[in-house]
Amino acid sequence: MPGSDHSSDSSSNASYDSDEDYRLAQKEWNESLEELQQLVLVLLLPWVGKYFGRRCSYWLYDRYTHVGLGKSFFMGEKPLAWSFFSR
Repeated sequence: MPGSDHSSDSSSNASYDSDEDYRLAQKEWNESLEELQQLVLVLLLPWVGKYFGRRCSYWLYDRYTHVGLGKSFFMGEKPLAWSFFSR
């Protein structure tokens, strides 16, 4: 019977090793995901902000050159409220 006790210890050690390997792999996976998130925040987010910022500024400048800087620039060329009161 002492031999069977020794074999159960080796199987529990193998189980422990596989659990430890799993934890280590999970930890490395989580670290990789964090690095990927940081990469997105550092590289991709500023690029997207720059793209949409320029797009918005071109649109606003085009609107300014066609409409001017008055009420129509902010409210639209014919706001619904103004057309209602002009009747």
